[in-house]
Amino acid sequence: MLQFTMKSLQGENVDLAQYQGKVLLVVNVASECGYTPQYKGLQALYDRYAQDGFEVLGFPCNQFGRQEPGTADQIATFCQQRYGVTFPMFEKVHVNGPHQCDLYKYLTSKDAHAQHAGPIQWNFEKFLLTRDGMVVARFKSHVAPESQQVVEAIERELAKASE
Repeated sequence: MLQFTMKSLQGENVDLAQYQGKVLLVVNVASECGYTPQYKGLQALYDRYAQDGFEVLGFPCNQFGRQEPGTADQIATFCQQRYGVTFPMFEKVHVNGPHQCDLYKYLTSKDAHAQHAGPIQWNFEKFLLTRDGMVVARFKSHVAPESQQVVEAIERELAKASE
């Protein structure tokens, strides 16, 4: 995963290799979804674990119910004003289909992790990656970021680096 370059919400190229050594939670997000309040839980995770080498990476996507219709500026304003988002956000991407971005081609492939392969079903699916960019867990949209299942998986990965 760390071999890709993506555009930030501000339109700047971001080399994902800069996240080498960090535990990552990669999430396809949307501003008008029933799961949109998960931004609060994602930000809480980021606040709680960032100092330990954890990052949340948000990738807006308008493929599910057209629930992310806004421009980059509108998305940034919404996330900051409504949920106080400070974790990295990126430009809108396609997570499925013929225009699927390379990052999500990798995340959903058997090469990334056979058990977690397959198309994205809806907004707010979450991929947990090791410090060297390998997929170790995938959480469906209905699994809240602050759920015990997600928190324990993050803590397990963070602990591995400090061993």
